[in-house]
Amino acid sequence: MTTTEPSPAATARPSLRLARERFLSGCPLPGGVPEEVVAAWRRARFFGVPHDLKEPAVAPSRPVESALLGAARPVLDRIVTALDTDRSLLVLTDERLRVLWSAGSVPGLDPCPVLSEQEVGNNSAALALRTRRRAEVHGPEHFLDRWQDVSAVSVPVLDPEGGRVVGTVTVASRLGTARSPHPHAALAEAAAAAVETELRARAGRAERVLLEAYVRAVGGPGRAMDGLDRAVVALDGRNRLISDSAQRLLTPEVLGALERTAVSARHAEAVGEAGQSEGTGPPELPDDSGCVARIDPVRLDSMVVGIVAVLEPAAGPAPSMPVPVPAVPRPSCSLTGSSVPWRHAVGRAVELARSPEPLLLTGERGTGKSALALDLLGTEARAVVEIADAALDAGLERALPTWRADRPLLLRHAERLAQPGVAALNSLLDTHPDTRLLVTYTPGAPAGPCLQRLLDKLSARSVTLPPLRERTEDIRELLPALAPRPVPGQPPLTWTLDALRALERYPWPGNVTELAHVVRALAEDRRMSGPVRRAELPDAVREGPAARPLSPMEHAERAAILEALRRHGGNKARAAAALGIGRATLYRKLRGYRV
Repeated sequence: MTTTEPSPAATARPSLRLARERFLSGCPLPGGVPEEVVAAWRRARFFGVPHDLKEPAVAPSRPVESALLGAARPVLDRIVTALDTDRSLLVLTDERLRVLWSAGSVPGLDPCPVLSEQEVGNNSAALALRTRRRAEVHGPEHFLDRWQDVSAVSVPVLDPEGGRVVGTVTVASRLGTARSPHPHAALAEAAAAAVETELRARAGRAERVLLEAYVRAVGGPGRAMDGLDRAVVALDGRNRLISDSAQRLLTPEVLGALERTAVSARHAEAVGEAGQSEGTGPPELPDDSGCVARIDPVRLDSMVVGIVAVLEPAAGPAPSMPVPVPAVPRPSCSLTGSSVPWRHAVGRAVELARSPEPLLLTGERGTGKSALALDLLGTEARAVVEIADAALDAGLERALPTWRADRPLLLRHAERLAQPGVAALNSLLDTHPDTRLLVTYTPGAPAGPCLQRLLDKLSARSVTLPPLRERTEDIRELLPALAPRPVPGQPPLTWTLDALRALERYPWPGNVTELAHVVRALAEDRRMSGPVRRAELPDAVREGPAARPLSPMEHAERAAILEALRRHGGNKARAAAALGIGRATLYRKLRGYRV
């Protein structure tokens, strides 16, 4: 069951027991049985799970050491002391619902090595994995006979980097008379949040270990700065460190092959399955790559966290003093987000930015167009880039006269260009077609003829960035990146599951910029300790989206109403008086916004 609704078993347990017995005997079910419970029983029957199962048909061996188990074990060892281990069971599973760790006991409940629905039918861990939120299953909601007197709550554990579910934390106990939530629901949520925090901390350690391995492979800190000694690439599937010598050997195909090797190594369950032994076997590079690679796995706590690849020309070793080759700096895009729409857009932008021709970045306000443009330019070009903002200089009278043709130009807010500015930019493109120009544009009002001509010129090399509401799975990844660095001695900002769900449900009309403002405001203004709770979020975010799409004006009005109601304790008469409107008007607006 969800966190917001009482479990049907808790409210109508005797009738649910009778319904299960009739289901097992093939008799018609009585009315009022929750459809989701019946659907779970039907799935168990479809999977061939016997209701009188004593133990799973396939009893897999407990998985070997994994990144999740390594991070969770010290956390759970501390938390289990808060449990009555004679009456409760604390369980950790991986993403395949194999039990990695357990402690405690429940009378009459034997330990189970796997909790997948295909093996044991309906249970809270399987439900939490499928719904990505806290789930509870009580008594006769279970399909198995041996779990009819068991009550359990499970919380998913999310990967702090990609947001995918990597496991679950479950607390099981004897079925009681209390209604939902489960008495240990808060403990399960706290355990999952603590494990995610430890995973995040270890992810930072992995990045440091990868950097240290890269520096050693290049030949030391001094060589790491110039990269002239060895062609070295360090990758972990998300981050890249590329020496200057490697830049001259790499092609997109070679880099793609190395990325696949890094991902395969990192996601291996144990070092022995990483597919590479230290210093052996090159990856499968394209035949026309012109280079060979030696792969060294990078390990942290016996786990592979990335690879270091040393490249050499296929015809022989690289010369000791390579001749500099003029080339456009390869962009290194490190903006946060791993969702398919975001990575597709960023990948396309990186590909187009490899050639020194104009590039158009479009998207809603706050989607990160300017940040991506600067990231695409690279460190060296970013130091000399001329930035023109049409919102402040609509005619470009200040920016273009000081711009030098050998320097990149970033034009922000092209939709705000006045006629002279559009004409000047069109003329610049006609006389300098290979200008290193990046333009950001927010669609809105219809473009005039001159601006439309400019957009038509750039349309062949354009990328549209997705709004945040179309990549909500990136929000959990963005939060630590947007939070300011904590003061020494203070823990980083963390979030409860309810707060995360509220953030993911909100449509974010201001996109990443709006999310960043919320995160910074919370980090600077909150006086509480522990994870950020849903009650601390701004009213509009906490209450969730409106029932229908709203205009910017309606968004602002709805936010003002919510704030007034919060200030006056929900008293509608006082809120209406504070807003300067009648009570009838307030009630009408509340109905319209479904507040």
